Amino acid sequence: MNSHPIRTIVIGSYPFPAWLEHASLHLDQFGKADIDEMIDDAVIAAIHDQVTAGLDVITDGEQTRLDFNLSFYGYLQGIERESESPRLWGPPAHDQRGKHKLTGILSAPNGLGVVEEFNRLKRLAPAGQHLKASVPGPFTLSGRLLPNSQYPDRLAITEALLPVVRKELDDLLAAGCNEITIDEPSMSCYAYKMDTGKFVDIFNRTVEPVVGKCRLSTHLCFGNYKGHPVGYRRIAPMLPDFLDLKVDEVHVEMANREFAEIELIAEFARRMDVAVGVIDVKSYYIETPEDVASRIETCLKYISPDQLAIAPDCGLSQTARWAARKKLANMVKGAQIARSKL
Repeated sequence: MNSHPIRTIVIGSYPFPAWLEHASLHLDQFGKADIDEMIDDAVIAAIHDQVTAGLDVITDGEQTRLDFNLSFYGYLQGIERESESPRLWGPPAHDQRGKHKLTGILSAPNGLGVVEEFNRLKRLAPAGQHLKASVPGPFTLSGRLLPNSQYPDRLAITEALLPVVRKELDDLLAAGCNEITIDEPSMSCYAYKMDTGKFVDIFNRTVEPVVGKCRLSTHLCFGNYKGHPVGYRRIAPMLPDFLDLKVDEVHVEMANREFAEIELIAEFARRMDVAVGVIDVKSYYIETPEDVASRIETCLKYISPDQLAIAPDCGLSQTARWAARKKLANMVKGAQIARSKL
């Protein structure tokens, strides 16, 4: 169970400072030392906002990632990175994100960069602060890679990526990381039309090295790109198979879905803790502390406080920083109100 009731956490990503977005478009004007300093400063900014909000668990805000998972392809060998999107005009959405060709055996001889991120976070975070690392699962990571004769479908690509992610988890554990989230939104998005038992098998083989050795969670949402979801937004198709995921905690998107299917967190709670998304990262309505406390009260109808964590629905990278800062602060205040009533 959680270390204390109604733990406050984040998923992983946090908005980039505006200057970082500008600088990332002009990296040729900076030297390596400049870029290293820039990255440290961005992580310090993300840490500051999270610590100031009062979160129980923080991340590095994924400040070195261009996207939730797209930047990981820079670590992979055996692919040819495509820069052109299939649709260039019209409303920004998921179908404007390009895919990459496979050219050889998929591997990541130098890892996926998450261990380096975590070591930086340890160096820059306040002493005693609880830290978390987030890693994309192999099925989600496979989503932007095009099948070929060697890897004929997405599941074959996933199997090739599974040992890459598994090694990253093992290396994170060796680096002293005691809380890891596996981001697998593609599994939740496709649960309505694919074999959920196969998903569970893939997931459990991926996390095998770290099960029981750290606090392990998975993030299951329905996509968020430029504020747009991508998947069929129902939890019911995930059950009962997803109850067999070998995790200590599962995170589910609720706020953006107006807490539809909230009763299903009771099913997960029979096997694991549940982190409920009580902050809508796709809306610029700033939830008040009282909003959050009321949402927590709804959750507590189906789960004990010791098994409940609260979080934003998804990573905050697609939300403006001014709004993210306010939303996190009010989330923590709402949790304090709810705890005072226990």
